[in-house]
Amino acid sequence: MSSRGPLKTLTAAAASPRLDRFLAEHGPGLSRSAAARLIRESAVLLNGKPGRASDRVATGDVVEYHLPEQRAPTIAAEDIALQVLYEDRDLVVVDKPSGMVVHPAAGHYSGTLVHALLGLGGAWSAAGGETRPGIVHRLDKGTSGLIVAARNDAAHRALSAQLADRTMSRTYLAVVRGRVKADAGELEGPIGRHPKERKRMAVVAGGRFARTRYQVVERRRSHTLLRCELDTGRTHQIRVHLATLGHPVAGDVEYGGRDGGAGRPMLHAWRLRLRHPRTGEEMTFEAPPPADFHDFWEAAH
Repeated sequence: MSSRGPLKTLTAAAASPRLDRFLAEHGPGLSRSAAARLIRESAVLLNGKPGRASDRVATGDVVEYHLPEQRAPTIAAEDIALQVLYEDRDLVVVDKPSGMVVHPAAGHYSGTLVHALLGLGGAWSAAGGETRPGIVHRLDKGTSGLIVAARNDAAHRALSAQLADRTMSRTYLAVVRGRVKADAGELEGPIGRHPKERKRMAVVAGGRFARTRYQVVERRRSHTLLRCELDTGRTHQIRVHLATLGHPVAGDVEYGGRDGGAGRPMLHAWRLRLRHPRTGEEMTFEAPPPADFHDFWEAAH
């Protein structure tokens, strides 16, 4: 369990169907998953008693919570080369290579982006949890491209708020199988765990709302290059939505995109737009696709 900071208090001005949703909407820039994690760690009280994520919040209810204290991470720093596009006292923007896991998890206790960030030195936010210092959002292991990390908790909360209110823009490039007919479109479908294969996600009834917008950049006979923008940020969202469209990401064997010559899903986080958490300055970053992505598209028929 994380060390706790001072107790903070909120009084509900209106009812909310869930405690985790209330805390995410009215707390200091917490994502809903971060709010749920605090609740699981018994760091949230509803009217003086430990709350559950599914508890209803009534008008006038008092919600008290502890945020984790920022402290030196216990994960060892590793000297791993990173392509850093921007760095200051609040945030770092890096171009993550494909094949790198973002944070430690089962089977991945070294060589992650977290280990590489710690290798840069300096302080990192603890708001995402002890095993995720600095991590504001994630990219799948096989996905390359831009990711922002927070140096302090205030920056983390501000960036998380931009994710929650969808003012942080994330644009991807994807090579998909087949010729996509429409020049542009919106894909909507609630995403949740696959009912039978728990490591996969799927469009399922009761899943979380998800929307992806896409635009055709170029077509080949058997493949299409798309520009995709996330309106929401669900796990595997682009991969699931494009597979449901009938055009899975090339190389994405989990979602039907097996494709000779693609050693990983051909998905790249190309552009990131955000407001600086301290100054409010609008910032835009772009990272060209890596060689394997470029070479695959150039060889596509």
